[in-house]
Amino acid sequence: MHAPAQAAPLLRRAQQLDDSLDLPMSSGPGEFELDATWAQYYAAQGNDREAEQHWLLAYQKATLARLDRLRPKYLQELAAFYDARGQLVEAQRYSRAYIALADTFKAAQAAFNVAQYEAQRVEQAQSNQINDLRQAQAVQTERLRLRNWLLLGALLVVALVSGLGVFIYLQLQTNRRTLAQLRHTQSQLVQAEKMAFLGELTAGIAHELQNPLNFMKNFAEVSSGLVDNMNGKDPARSKGLEQEILSGLKQNLQQISQHGQRASSIIKGMLEHSRSGIGRREPSDLNALADESLTLAYQGLRTEDQAFEAQLNKEFDPRMGTVAAVPQDLGRVLLNLCTNALHAVRQRQHETRPDAGYVPTVDVSTRRPTGRTVEIRVRDNGTGMSAAVQARIFEPFFTTKPAGQGTGLGLSLSYDIITKGHGGTLTVESREGEGTEFLIVLPG
Repeated sequence: MHAPAQAAPLLRRAQQLDDSLDLPMSSGPGEFELDATWAQYYAAQGNDREAEQHWLLAYQKATLARLDRLRPKYLQELAAFYDARGQLVEAQRYSRAYIALADTFKAAQAAFNVAQYEAQRVEQAQSNQINDLRQAQAVQTERLRLRNWLLLGALLVVALVSGLGVFIYLQLQTNRRTLAQLRHTQSQLVQAEKMAFLGELTAGIAHELQNPLNFMKNFAEVSSGLVDNMNGKDPARSKGLEQEILSGLKQNLQQISQHGQRASSIIKGMLEHSRSGIGRREPSDLNALADESLTLAYQGLRTEDQAFEAQLNKEFDPRMGTVAAVPQDLGRVLLNLCTNALHAVRQRQHETRPDAGYVPTVDVSTRRPTGRTVEIRVRDNGTGMSAAVQARIFEPFFTTKPAGQGTGLGLSLSYDIITKGHGGTLTVESREGEGTEFLIVLPG
């Protein structure tokens, strides 16, 4: 308790000496910090005002005297002094000053270290340079000896490269001539292939249209003969003969109409074939399209044959969502596949004994195996197809149906719609006598 009282006279005496002699009271190790001691003294006495002034005075003198060892200490003391008295703004200011000063000292120390390192590096570099010069003198002699050999080798390489360049040039000219010939030959082959396809297509069209046109011509000639017979008969001819002739005329006209419709359907199929893939794509619900196509195909066949019944199985993937497609074209493909499947199971039913337990079945399913593709399957347990038929199933005008019942353009059109119009694939797997499965894969 008496320490501050005992320290006061000593501090006053020290202050008098400092003021009268103008001597610095801090020097070297064990330096005596007079202003800092006064600040501690007044702080112990509770005289905050005097303590603050002496701390500030101590920091000011240390700054002027460039006493870098004391400046951080006084900044810490000032920050602690203000913090203890709740003067947070001043405490933060001196804390920041302390941090900045400490960073400055660290940077100066780092600069000193870098300078020292650079000096050592320069010295080492000079030493290395001397060693390099000595080694260079030894190497120079060896280089002079090798130079003549290198010059000789360079001359040989230049001669070799020149000869190789001439050879490559001649070979390039030969390759260019060969490439030009190949392109000319390729162009001829493509043109020949186009002409062959056009000839095959023309022959198919002529064959398909010739049959109904011949029938129409024959029935027209027969009808003309019947009319001539009616005109040449005695007016008293029997009514029964007249009715028979009229009945024959009616049948002939029906046949002419049927074959005319067949010719029209062939032309319509060809037009659809040429227009496939020009529709605008839009988000389409494949599950709904598949369901609707199977229902329409079944209803259409039931209209022709009311006694026909088949088991329809539908398995639609709920994750399918919508797919960018031309719904009219894709619906035409699905309707064609479902109709073919129903015709196949009906044909097998007609060829199978009633007691054999055969149940006509058509399965339609959709699946999204990945996020990039979707699949549509149309499977039946009908008559199936042989390998030879499968190889030609997508050719134009190829059909396995009886004469007059198919144009042979349905699957060809379907194939073009899927592959060219939608960038997908249409494949078939079939076993004769067991059934057929068509698989459509589209970008998802």
